[in-house]
Amino acid sequence: MPTHESKVELAVDGEHIAATLIAPATTIPGVLCVHGWGGSQQQYLARAREIAALGCISLTFDLRGHARNEPQQACVSREDNLRDVLAAYDELQSHPSVDEASIGVVGSSYGGYLAAILTTLRPVRWLALRVPALYQDADWDMPKKQLHKAADLHAYRRRELRPGDNRALKACAAFKGDVLIVESERDDIVPHRTIENYLEACTHAHSLTYRVISEADHGLSHAPAQRAYTGILVNWLTEMVFGARAGASAAHGSARAGAATPTRAPHPG
Repeated sequence: MPTHESKVELAVDGEHIAATLIAPATTIPGVLCVHGWGGSQQQYLARAREIAALGCISLTFDLRGHARNEPQQACVSREDNLRDVLAAYDELQSHPSVDEASIGVVGSSYGGYLAAILTTLRPVRWLALRVPALYQDADWDMPKKQLHKAADLHAYRRRELRPGDNRALKACAAFKGDVLIVESERDDIVPHRTIENYLEACTHAHSLTYRVISEADHGLSHAPAQRAYTGILVNWLTEMVFGARAGASAAHGSARAGAATPTRAPHPG
């Protein structure tokens, strides 16, 4: 457990002796979980509970256009949902027990795309992206549902893109915290080229970890793939959180040497 130390003077018999008061730190890391398009906070509740067990405060929420607000789905835009993410972040940050310098954001697909952009608007220390999607910067305020109707969206995601070509990639290029990127081997929504674009954009990350879940589809339809992702995420956050608590964050810098080589997570039996 992290501690704070303060120097004090003890009065004894008209004299003063030096002492050091050591107390538990009053704040702990916070982790914001952002679900994907068509999903809800239910996708992250179980994982959020495991994250909380690490000694963190976790927050899950429903983007507008999802769950009880699903009737709005036809008209909600990326700007609307980014504002949702900002509101959720601010709620988490305002919790009196959250360390404002130790906030992580976890996002899947569309949620990963929004999470990347969030890093340019709020302080983020740890960024975990599962199958992060990409959308063209144009028509930012167009209802998000209409973007999927564009015939060139799939082709766009298969293009080699540089940070200057896309807002989310530009955000990743500027991000200096620790990054986890998780790919599904059988993803037919977010192609490998999109994952490569994200990996190549993270040039200034403090550390970069890349994992592939073998045989998994985009939505982790099967329970073994879900368990594999939970294991990857919780193990990575454990390393980040406990490394930070131990004051050993500098040790993560060596991770970049192997960042481009994925470790495949097989389906657990």
